[in-house]
Amino acid sequence: MLKESITKALSEQVNAEYYSAYLYLAMSAYCDQMGLKGCANWLHIQAKEEMAHGTHMFEHILERGAMPSFAEVKAPVTNFDNLTSLFAQVLSHEQYVTERINHIASLAMQENDHATYDFIQWYVKEQIEEEATAEEILQKLKLFGENSGMLYNLDKEMSTRVFVDPFAAANP
Repeated sequence: MLKESITKALSEQVNAEYYSAYLYLAMSAYCDQMGLKGCANWLHIQAKEEMAHGTHMFEHILERGAMPSFAEVKAPVTNFDNLTSLFAQVLSHEQYVTERINHIASLAMQENDHATYDFIQWYVKEQIEEEATAEEILQKLKLFGENSGMLYNLDKEMSTRVFVDPFAAANP
């Protein structure tokens, strides 16, 4: 059985993952409206991943015999200055999520909950990838500046991303 502190932290993270999905959907819609279908696709896939993360954490709470708590998912921002500032927000948001995940890992160790600590390690590793990917896209956008040809190529590259359920093949 999960301790109350772990159940609360994981439940809050489920909410944060669903907020992340909403945020990335809002960003996807912005890119779609700008005609950047590849960027819209990339962000839409990102939203699907966040939903999968939230569901995975929800299931962990239940598997450990606890009852998750539920909170309202706040509305995301929907206005963005430009694509570069949008991806700066993606990076900032992923850094925030990393802090939250690290907090859960630390709490699990404080509570001597090795099962949750092991469970959350998948997310610790995932956040390294999430931040690196956001940073790479942001660096490219800053490098390209107003070069529409380079933006076109990046958009085309981002259109190739497909959703792969991170939990379908293995049970992290």
